[in-house]
Amino acid sequence: MAEQRMDVDCQEESEESGDERRKERPVLAEEQGQDMPVDIGSIELDSDAEEVDLNHCRIGKIERFETLRNVRVLCLRQNVIKKIENLESLTMLQELDLNDNLLTRIENLNALESLEILDLSFNSLRKIEGLERLSKLKKLFLVNNKIVKVEKLEHLQELEMLELGSNRIRSNRLTKIEGLRFLVNLQELYLSHNGIEIIEGLENNRKLTTLDIASNRIKKIENLNHLVHLQEFWMNDNLISNWNDLDELNNAKELQTIYLERNPLHQDPQYRRKIMLVLPWVQQIDATFVRI
Repeated sequence: MAEQRMDVDCQEESEESGDERRKERPVLAEEQGQDMPVDIGSIELDSDAEEVDLNHCRIGKIERFETLRNVRVLCLRQNVIKKIENLESLTMLQELDLNDNLLTRIENLNALESLEILDLSFNSLRKIEGLERLSKLKKLFLVNNKIVKVEKLEHLQELEMLELGSNRIRSNRLTKIEGLRFLVNLQELYLSHNGIEIIEGLENNRKLTTLDIASNRIKKIENLNHLVHLQEFWMNDNLISNWNDLDELNNAKELQTIYLERNPLHQDPQYRRKIMLVLPWVQQIDATFVRI
């Protein structure tokens, strides 16, 4: 039977970034004379839908979803939701998108044991919590929150993708790679735009194919020689100055893409040539493909 989808076109979606959307949303509502938030009861839901998209509907509270008997994908992106609640009946849910809301805590997710994808990016979360029962989770997005510590992920042993880019609170930010010991199936790790100074804590993440630690404060490439399946390595906008550091990637024979621009190394006139000498199998250096 064909999968049934329900889309609600609440407002025209902006092409601006998440931060810009959040700043503009109240202004738009005032200009249009609309009250915020709206009652979800005013939105007609298809009880048979397997995918429900309520993107940018100015929903203020999660409620009245008990009739969604078959829903597997629920998108509540770009609303004004302050609390995760009233999802206990959605036991078949596999994907939940709460990107760009007003959440401050991860909570009330214990009933969603079938969940595989969870997006809580662009909120105001201060810590990782409330995920203990989500043992089937494969992708977790926590971009642009206020998280300063990677913790309480030990139960997510099926996790394949973890996105923690742009987590910072003024002078405080994510400064250490930790809490990943039990994520033995992790394949993609994104930690860009934080305050990380040392590459560490990845000893058990041997399946990593993508590692993004761009825009941090790292001075040395180290503790990576066990990542033999690495295919993409994003290390641009750091403080790498020693060419010998590239030897740490000698075991990564599957490496295809490496970004090192805007490190001190980048100022070397022989920058690209030296990378190719150490890593001759690389196919792309920064945004430019290698000529064979």
